[in-house]
This record gives sequence, C-alpha cells and structure tokens, in this order.
Amino acid sequence: MLVKRDAASLRRSPAALASAWIALFAVLSVGRPALAGGYGPSAALDSSPSPLPDRIMLTWSGDPATTQAVTWRTSADAAVAFAEIARAGASPDFHEGARRVPAKTETLRTASGEALFHSVAFTDLSPNSFYAYRVGSDSGWSEWFQFRTAAGERRPFSFIYLGDAQNNILAQWSRVVRAAFAAAPNARFVLHAGDLVTDGADDALWGEWFRAGGWIHATIPGIPAAGNHEYVNDDKLNDHWRAQFTLPENGVPGLEETVYFIDHDGVRIVVLNSCEEIERQASWLEGVLADNPNPWTIALFHHPVYSGARDRDNEELRRLWKPLFERYGVDLVLQGHDHVYARGKNLPGSEEAAEGPMYVVSVSGPKMYDLTSERWMDRAAENTQLYQVLSVDQDTLRFEAYDATGALYDAFDLVKRGASGSRLVDRTPSGVPERLN
Repeated sequence: MLVKRDAASLRRSPAALASAWIALFAVLSVGRPALAGGYGPSAALDSSPSPLPDRIMLTWSGDPATTQAVTWRTSADAAVAFAEIARAGASPDFHEGARRVPAKTETLRTASGEALFHSVAFTDLSPNSFYAYRVGSDSGWSEWFQFRTAAGERRPFSFIYLGDAQNNILAQWSRVVRAAFAAAPNARFVLHAGDLVTDGADDALWGEWFRAGGWIHATIPGIPAAGNHEYVNDDKLNDHWRAQFTLPENGVPGLEETVYFIDHDGVRIVVLNSCEEIERQASWLEGVLADNPNPWTIALFHHPVYSGARDRDNEELRRLWKPLFERYGVDLVLQGHDHVYARGKNLPGSEEAAEGPMYVVSVSGPKMYDLTSERWMDRAAENTQLYQVLSVDQDTLRFEAYDATGALYDAFDLVKRGASGSRLVDRTPSGVPERLN
C-alpha cells in the first residue's frame, strides 16, 4: 500500500578494459551471493530497509540541461531527509557550500517491511556542467555521486538501451548492465524497455534490480518504460513504480510517469505505455511528434509493433501507433517483451520498405523465447543476452548491439537526409553468424 505524505560519441572499450571495469564493480558492489539458477529472488538477499539510503536512482522530471531528479529509500527512522548538491571539482573541498534540498517522502508497505521513498528534483543547474550530490539525513548519508547535465544544444553523446531484465536479476542480469557500463562509462542515460522485474509487487525483486545496477543507477539517469510485469493482475501499475522513479508528468492524464517525453541535446525520447489505454495515447503521441524541434526522435515502449517471438502479435499497436511513427519520421522504435533480438526496416506489407523507423526488439535478462518464423527482421538472435550502445553525432545515429561478453553482434548507422528521412548504413559485423537455435 502506498501512502503519500507530500503532494562526444564514444567508442567501445577494449575487452580487457571492460573486464577490468566489471571486476572492479564486483569488488565495490556490496551484496550477498545469489542463486545460480531459477527465476526467483536470491534467497540470501536481505531486502529490508535501513536508516542508510539505498536504491538510489537518477531520473529526470524536467529539462536534462538544468534539472536532475534523484530518488532513494530508507527505513522509517529517516523520516526527514535531504539531498545536497555542489559543483564537482578536483579538490576534496568541493562540497563546502553545498546546497541542501528537502526531500518529498512517500511510505511504501511491502513484505520487506515499511519503507520510506524520498525524492528531490534539483533545479537551476547549469548546462553541460559536472555536479556531485549525496542523499540522507541525520540517520546517515550516502557517498557523493557525480553526474553531468545535458548541454541543452546539439552535441555528440552516447546512451544505453536495455531490453527486459525480468528474471534471475542479480544472478544473471547484473553482468549485462555492468558490461554495458564498461562499454560506455560516459553514457548520458539508460533506456529500459519494460519488465525490469518479473513481479512488480515483489519488493525483493526490486532489491535485486537495484543491487545488480548498484551505483550505475545513481550516476547515469534511467529512462524506464513500464512493461506488463510492472502491473499487478494485469490492470494496476505496481506501487513501486511511482515511489522509486521520479519521471516527467507531461504525458496523458492518468498515465503520468508512464507516458512522457524527454528532450536531450537534439533527441526527443517519447516513452509510451503499451500496457493500457493505447488508443488514448495516440492523439497525445501525434501532438508530441508533430510539434518536435529535435532532428532525432526515438520511441520507447514494451510490446513490439512487430513481434520477434513466436505466437505473438500486437495488431492494435500497428493500427494506432505505426502510422504516426511513419508520418512524423520517427527514427528508432525500441522495444522489449519478446525475449529475442530482432531489428529491421523491411516490414511485411509495407510499401515504404526503405523508409520509416528502424524497429528493434532486445533482451538483457536470461529468460529466452524462440524467434518467430515470419522473417520481417534483417538481423536476429535467440538465446542471447545483449546490451546496446547508441551514439548521436550531428546527422549520424550509430547503433551497436553487444552480447553479454562484449562481442559486437549487430550494428548500423542512420544518416539524416533532411525531410526525406534517414539513410541506413548496415554495419553487421562480417563473420558473425546469426544465433539461431
């Protein structure tokens, strides 16, 4: 039960460097051993809250160039909480004169016990600037974390895209999110395509998700889309979502923080909720796409427009959303749900095969499905955990998909051609066969 108390384009690192980053993360992450197999929560993981802040998560609720939101959890002992922020500097005295901001607090009661979720939205920040922050109270403070604000103008940057984590999160998803950080340590944000956990009401699973990402969540902002497993009985968004993610409320009324958009240095990211009221979202979506000053547009949601797995089909999404993506020149549509990898522009029955968005389905966790026999995709994979690193540099958007070991599996560029859309440059690595069972 939820009780409210207060209304630069980067290159991938060499394999040796990536392995070193992952090893360092394992040393710095405080945790207990997880079960090696199965899809349940780790039996040894204690999910109960304490007076010390945990589950620290950066997101945005406003302009990424001048604001930054942070959310964290404590036990009820830390009822009055704060966040402090200062310009990051090389001197250890950087924190002198740090600005203190009171937190808003919500109470969440779960099987792990009563917890307080605190949130702060830092405002009046300077674009393209490096900041340090910490969160806490008289009961204890976190370490200082660092982040950089967006430039507020078109500049090169990279970001990460992850498909479903969902199962065996601490045991097996952890290696993927950590490998993604190793490949793109200066990524400006992480897109999560839904089903972050397999049972959105299970606090222990959220404990695994936050433990697996550790301080990555606290240093690189997340942009999450809600998946069906974030819903309770398929009809109610779980109470964890709005308690632990502070997200924009610029979307469809009643679907706040699950339908929203964020503009980041020339890219508009439109997050949709494919789990409910998709027809009502269509009119909002058209307005957001029609009035868009950014040259690049990315749509993020959970259920695929074109399914990659067998015996799945989301016809209503194609009927309601696909024409808008094509009419307004959406460049990329990033999705999850199907637990395979598939990407392509050449869609069945499409007369504009060379144009239109690039559709991608991916999976980062260990739960796997079989590919559909309908070959709409140009590149696909089964039984493969992946992460994606995307880089934007003026008129080129570069997409690279890596498997969990850091090996390049798929790649392409989209090159802007003005009003006529984007030109596809396929960079599928030679000598790497498709992973098909």
